Amino acid sequence: MHSTILIQLSAVPSPDRPYSLELEPGQRAVFGRGAPGTPVDIAIEDPAVSRQAGQIAAVGDYWLLSNLSGAKTYVVENPEGGGEFVKIPPGRMGAPIPFEFSRVSLPAVDGSVSFLVFAPQHVHAPAGRSNVGAETLTAYPLDQEAKYFRILVALCEPRLRDPSSSRIPTIPEIIERLPDMGLSRTAIGFHIGYLAEKKLHVKRPSDGEGKADWQRHALVSLALRFDLVTSEHLALLPVPRR
Repeated sequence: MHSTILIQLSAVPSPDRPYSLELEPGQRAVFGRGAPGTPVDIAIEDPAVSRQAGQIAAVGDYWLLSNLSGAKTYVVENPEGGGEFVKIPPGRMGAPIPFEFSRVSLPAVDGSVSFLVFAPQHVHAPAGRSNVGAETLTAYPLDQEAKYFRILVALCEPRLRDPSSSRIPTIPEIIERLPDMGLSRTAIGFHIGYLAEKKLHVKRPSDGEGKADWQRHALVSLALRFDLVTSEHLALLPVPRR
């Protein structure tokens, strides 16, 4: 399949001078600090960034990232996901990036600098069902109107709002976050156990973590990995208090 989508890049390091660059499939753009005789398409003004730090290539309905640095690893994050990211090591050429919306971060003098890449028109197979053979079962049969699902959303909330966060809410924090449900600690614990054992079938780790800790962490990890809970589900929670 082929798509005629455009890939748009928006620079973040210089917010006072925002710009964008559109790439059609087959086109390429070099990013870096630049220098006389070393032109770049995306200028990143940081002395720690190589003159030609990397290259982006639009290919069909996805894009490739090449790291032209000899010593620095780049990170590509999915700002809209559950903390997904890929590392592009030094010298890696043509790494395919699976995210439709990405933040490319490069090591800089004061932390990191970044720019955004938008590839909004990925090609997807048309929906359809086959009437041949046994019916395909639902892997994770979650009822989004059930109490346990709102508890799962509350567990995932910190990671959904900040993918870099590793915090998992405690049971008292969930009770405070869902005051309208009127659930006790025992009830919350029951729903977490029900999710872990009956709905998502998460496995206890071999390192012997405490029961409450491993269940909550395993539920969040699985739910975000397979998009069982997304940022759209945050609407099921009360508006956060400032």
